Amino acid sequence: MSLNPLDYNIKKLNNLKPEKGRLLIAEPFMQDAHFKRSVIFLCEHDKNSTIGLVLNKTVGLKLNEVIRNFPQFDAEVFLGGPVQSEHLFYFHTKGDLISNSLPVRNGIYWAGDFNSLKDAIELKLIQPNEIKFFLGYSGWDKGQLQQELNGDSWLITDSRHDLLFGKVDADDLWSTILKDKGNQYAMMANFPEDPNFN
Repeated sequence: MSLNPLDYNIKKLNNLKPEKGRLLIAEPFMQDAHFKRSVIFLCEHDKNSTIGLVLNKTVGLKLNEVIRNFPQFDAEVFLGGPVQSEHLFYFHTKGDLISNSLPVRNGIYWAGDFNSLKDAIELKLIQPNEIKFFLGYSGWDKGQLQQELNGDSWLITDSRHDLLFGKVDADDLWSTILKDKGNQYAMMANFPEDPNFN
């Protein structure tokens, strides 16, 4: 079955509901500068709001270029979204070390006490492949995400450890996830960013 890029229905492909720990994959033709071809990890989701972090928008800075007086740590910083973009957010696998961490799913946590984080990094108890840092976050108020899902804006898929912390280049993450899902999803990975160029 062929999929016409100008006539497709993401709602029919979405067989998962938004939940903490899942990913939102931007529909191929989304033009919003913050979310175009983005992959968002959902840290929180309930009936009142949703919070997520964009996994594939780099800011071109390392952590020590963003935070002063912080232990040397070789970690890239990502643009998590347009909300509170002057604040640092993070998710990690070290809920046992970082106090007040909030569990997401499958051993992944987000947030937590900043001083605990700093101490753990100073003691070399956390490696760069166990934590990701973001400036800002993506947020939806009550009913807003569902409205966007109804408008075919997002595909939902489960996350995997290798997608969150792995070595897939940020620029390739969106297409890699779609290609891994196969069939019609993989076809979407090859859609032009602008449907007028199809």
